[in-house]
Amino acid sequence: MLPLFEEPPPELAVRLRPRLAELASEGVYLGTSSWKYEGWMDQIYTRERYHTRGRFSQKKFEAECLDEYAKTFPIVCGDFSFYQFPTEGYWQRLFTGAPSGLRFALKVPEDITVKRFPRHDRYGARAGIENEMFLNAPYFGDAFLKPLEAYQPRIAALIFEFGAFAQGAFEGAPPFLVQLDAFLDALPKTFRYSVEVRNPELLGPDYFGCLRSHNTAHVFNAWTRMPELGSQMAIDAAYTADFTLVRALLRRGRAYEEAVQKFKPYLHVQDPNPPARDAIRKLIERSKRQKQLSFIFVNNRLEGNAPETIASVVDD
Repeated sequence: MLPLFEEPPPELAVRLRPRLAELASEGVYLGTSSWKYEGWMDQIYTRERYHTRGRFSQKKFEAECLDEYAKTFPIVCGDFSFYQFPTEGYWQRLFTGAPSGLRFALKVPEDITVKRFPRHDRYGARAGIENEMFLNAPYFGDAFLKPLEAYQPRIAALIFEFGAFAQGAFEGAPPFLVQLDAFLDALPKTFRYSVEVRNPELLGPDYFGCLRSHNTAHVFNAWTRMPELGSQMAIDAAYTADFTLVRALLRRGRAYEEAVQKFKPYLHVQDPNPPARDAIRKLIERSKRQKQLSFIFVNNRLEGNAPETIASVVDD
């Protein structure tokens, strides 16, 4: 039996909805990295909505929470696609099941962006070996882009995340940029593309010039060894496309695993990061002033709770 009255949305969601909708109408989209977090219950998610027979249902929550997410946020970053090539059936279920107004940024599978597979159990027999499909444009087109063509209007951008290259992986930046240039040149112009690097030494004229020649955005990213967001945003040459993309992931100097242990289950902000907040505010103002399309994503691991971080940025 359906309840007679729908539970009111959580207070934080009520605060965020009009502000994020207003920014989206100006071309500035704010969202989070992924969405299936029980820690956001009573903030973004209505607890009673996911009860079955009087008890919380994990299965119901994971299957249905994206619909409620989209009532607050206009966009989400899909990190899941970094770990595999989703099937056509998966894409169909995702896009037909999600609200039509929700936009997605998707991480490209690491099979395209890892030069040598890390020595980690999850890579099995591939651990420690060279990746033959590194920056392989035909493979990427067939395995990832073609299944997504039908949903292109829903896709804000695709993100190529390159983990930190080990010393000796390339003899300096030019060989990587030669490969990256050829790869980007071979891609169809159907989608917006963006590149996220974790080697600070790459942030120079050659790298930015390569991206600019393909209208590909540099991803302003807050990460363990990367310069602060504000420092990256202060580089005029870093604005390499007709859109911008930000991923506020980690406090500088903090490892990912450390952040997970410190903040999980992501109930509230635990470690405010004023410089990151200020940088995002400045990027929003720049985007509005220049009328430039922008996609901004905040991760739970930045401060402990992404929705509260976003609220701190957009609250007047």
